[in-house]
Order: sequence, then structure tokens, then C-alpha cells
Amino acid sequence: MSSFPINSKRFRQNIPLLLMFIPVVLFFLIFKYVPMFGLLIAFKDYNFADGVLHSPWIGLKNFDMLFQQSQTLNIIRNTLVLSLLSLVFGFPVPIVLAISLNEIRRLWFKKFVQTVVYLPHFLSWVVVGGLVLTLFSMESSFINHWIERHFGEPYPFLYQPNSWIAVFIASGVWKDMGFNAIIYLAALSSIDPSLYEAAAIDGAGKLKQIWHVTLPGIQTTIVLLIILAIGKVMDVGFDPVFNLQNNVVSSVSEVISTYVYRVGVQQGQFSLTSAMGLFESVVSFILVLSANAIARKFQQGLW
Repeated sequence: MSSFPINSKRFRQNIPLLLMFIPVVLFFLIFKYVPMFGLLIAFKDYNFADGVLHSPWIGLKNFDMLFQQSQTLNIIRNTLVLSLLSLVFGFPVPIVLAISLNEIRRLWFKKFVQTVVYLPHFLSWVVVGGLVLTLFSMESSFINHWIERHFGEPYPFLYQPNSWIAVFIASGVWKDMGFNAIIYLAALSSIDPSLYEAAAIDGAGKLKQIWHVTLPGIQTTIVLLIILAIGKVMDVGFDPVFNLQNNVVSSVSEVISTYVYRVGVQQGQFSLTSAMGLFESVVSFILVLSANAIARKFQQGLW
């Protein structure tokens, strides 16, 4: 009984924090959880007249229809390829950038570099797509002007599958590496400086200090973020692909998000694309559970 007044007092003290938390709860309820009700149309022949509840129930027919289409496997393959390449090439870059920034001793130069590498994250993909098109277009890019002057003809960077993939991955890494490095910089600030002093006394150079002190110090953060990144393997993102793709490279640029937009929004096949979205979510959920199970074997699991 004596604990009730204490809990009541703590609750009153935390009322301002709880009030600040209400908009966050409402956001997730309205925009994340309530829309899950719409997953029902993946199992229905949805139409506007009958609505979500009264449209005819057809079970797994949408999934059968989806995987009978010849393009479905190619779309899933493209999604996995682009996501895995983004993960392989994009995940280590913020770590290297954060460690490099952490080693800079001139404060003004460090702040300048941080500002430069953070800035692209705040640009929309429409702007980034325009920059990429300007840099790599056949007619107006200075890169192709230089290639044409030295090799005779420009190279179609955005119209060859391999070069388009390279440009897509590089633009994504460039856009997000600075912002993603913030998390690692915060983790680096928690490492005890005495560990570096002890390593230096033992004769460890800068590279050995990074390998034996810095990386182990941010290991938990790395594992946490890689688990979250694996959960997004099936979600390349609509904006980057849509702003950079073209019909010539559709064989490698058509992914789940653009398929849902093209078939679901433009053609009105809502049930079919909902089935694709549900498939994507289930696979992502399984990947997160698998990655966390592997991480737990090394005592680094997210839960």
C-alpha cells in the first residue's frame, strides 16, 4: 500500500513527458497500425462499391495470380539485388566516416566536413535525382563531355543496367552516409579515453587502436543497426528508384515499391498489390527475426 503514493507522485512528475509522448503514440496508431486493417483486401476481390469489409473473399487467389506472373520473380530479384548491394556498400561507409571524423583534431575543419556530408540527407530525392541526371546525362553532363572529348563518344551511364545500378547505389550512399554517421559518432563519444591511452602505452598505433578499441566500443551499435537494415532488405524505397529509373533499364530497376505504384495506384489493382505488400512485410519480419537470432548467439541481440 505504501508504494501507491510514490507511484502517483512519479506519475504526476512525468505528466509533461507523457503529454509530449501523446503525438508520437497518435502518429503510430493513425498512420502505422490502423492502416494494417487494409491488409484484408489482399484476400479479397476489392472494389470501391463494397468497401473493405463487404468485398468478396477470395482467399489466396491474389497470391496465386501474383506468383503466376512472369515479372514477379524478376521484381523480387531486383529488389533483393539493389537492397543487398546498398547494404554491402552503404553500411560500412558511415562507420568509416564516423571514425575518420572522430580522429580529426581541428574543430573548425571537423564541423565543416560534418556540415558538408550531412547536407545531402536533407535534399529530397527529386533534387538528388536531378543532380544525378545532370551529372550522367548523355547530352549535358560534363562527365560525358570529358569522355566524348577523349574517347570519341559519350557513355550511357543511365541506360546500361550495370552502370545504372552503380549510379543508383553510389547516389544512395552519398545521400545518407553523413546522417547515418551521427549514430556512430554518438557511440564513439561513450568510449573511455583511458582505453586509447592504455593502448598507446602498449605500443598500439592508430590503426590498432581503431581495431582493438574503437570497433569493439561501437560493436553493439553496429549489430543493432545491421539488424534494422536487414529488416529493410525487401524495401528499396520508392523515391530513389522512381526518380532515377527509365524504361531502358526497367529490367533491373522495377522493384516492389514501383510495381505497387504502377499496378496498384495507376491501374487500380489494389488487391493484387496489397498481396505483394503483405508478402514483402512477412519476408522482412522473418529476416529481422533471423538476424536477431544470429546476433543473440553472440550476446548482441536486439531483444
